[in-house]
Amino acid sequence: MQLVLGRAQGLSAQQLRAALERSGAAPSALAGVAALIGESAQRLQSLGLPPATSAWLHAPDAALIDADRAWIARQRIALLDSLSPGYPPLLLQTRRAPAVLYVRGEAAALCQPQLAIVGTRTPTLPGRRTATQFAMALARAGMTVTSGLAIGIDAAGHEGALCAGGHTVAVLASSVDQIYPRQHGLLAARIAAQGALVSEFPRGIPPLRTNFPRRNRLISGLSLGTLVVEAARNSGSLITARLALEQGREVFAIPGSIHNPLTRGCHALIRAGAKLVENAQDIFQEIGISFGKQEVMLHPTSTQTVRTRSAQLDTGQKILLDALGFDSASIDTLVERTGFASQSIASMLVMLELEGTVGYEVGGRYVRLPSNRAG
Repeated sequence: MQLVLGRAQGLSAQQLRAALERSGAAPSALAGVAALIGESAQRLQSLGLPPATSAWLHAPDAALIDADRAWIARQRIALLDSLSPGYPPLLLQTRRAPAVLYVRGEAAALCQPQLAIVGTRTPTLPGRRTATQFAMALARAGMTVTSGLAIGIDAAGHEGALCAGGHTVAVLASSVDQIYPRQHGLLAARIAAQGALVSEFPRGIPPLRTNFPRRNRLISGLSLGTLVVEAARNSGSLITARLALEQGREVFAIPGSIHNPLTRGCHALIRAGAKLVENAQDIFQEIGISFGKQEVMLHPTSTQTVRTRSAQLDTGQKILLDALGFDSASIDTLVERTGFASQSIASMLVMLELEGTVGYEVGGRYVRLPSNRAG
């Protein structure tokens, strides 16, 4: 039944529940869904279902469903329908929540307290470092960091949570078998191992432009609040922030220099009522979750943690820096040059970046900075 619902174009959780109630079925039972499948399109539309949904439920493609069934078994994809208790309760409160979610990884991560971190795809080095630091602090305090797997601030948020040993959720604008951008295939695999990849789209759906607003709606809908780090005035991150406000969630923004065009979106949000934040403690105070300052303050705790882990990784860092040289390189290239596991390299790169030893370039490549002290 879940696979059939997942292919029902335009079907929301609210429409499904309303249709079941009108039909007299219990809104929490998939048995009621089974009774809808095969009904006439006219009858289904009379229950409030959209025409495209009604046409599909009247005559679903059995071969397509069989292929989907084989795919989820082979790839170990979990399906969460909006009638089951495992569906994220915060998301269910939002307008037009998807009837079905496809999840690769730990589905339970979707029900944990989440904070979304979003921002520009072309951040400054300080902006990316800030996103990483906030994600590390939030993850250490037990929150799941949620974002959209995009290049830039999104990736920095995911990396920070992974580096801190926490959970992170990546919401996709494609199906979970169509990772976008492609250079984040390795990052997506790490997220699935330490959190979850989630999508409302069934197998084989590419990252169409029209899918991204729907992805943004999921990011904000899953989260208690959204933190915007570096965003221009026309940034897509502001769409996520606006959706968060519509959903009754908190919006946070980090201020910056008036000369930096990537902070103008954040400043606009602050003027419109978003909360100005300087550290993770500010966020926890707003959302009403209490943690000890020693767990969540960005300064000096995260700096101390970086120094401690840096000392532990000193030998590996030197090998990594030698392999990096003075030309930019991707994580895959560094894996080939050092023989280290990709997860170890990613963690060391985050530490080196926070120390100002290496920098991140758009396109998933790292470069050694002239001011580095190592090597």
